[in-house]
Amino acid sequence: MSGTDDLPLPDYDHLALPQLTARVRTLDADAVETLVEYERAHGDRLPVVQVLTERLTELREGAQPTGGAPDAPVPGPPPAPDRGSPVSPATAGPKLNPPSQGDPTNPAQPRSTG
Repeated sequence: MSGTDDLPLPDYDHLALPQLTARVRTLDADAVETLVEYERAHGDRLPVVQVLTERLTELREGAQPTGGAPDAPVPGPPPAPDRGSPVSPATAGPKLNPPSQGDPTNPAQPRSTG
């Protein structure tokens, strides 16, 4: 198999594991076997191979492909919650006076008088 265009799942190489797990349920045993062979020859990612071989075993034991399209969108994880407040002059901290680095006009650093 030369490319991913021949695979039963569009964009197979770009699917996250939860997406693959959902989409592989729509395939028959021949299609899943094609994916197992492709995965072992290319990425050989253990979690992916496990998902595919477990589904292949289920199909061989009598499970049927589920309804739906193999290229149907699968929702990803929810977006992370907003954890901060917007920065504005009202939420900004106090103005800091940086060290003088030897600048005698900087009043933030005490001077020795000696």
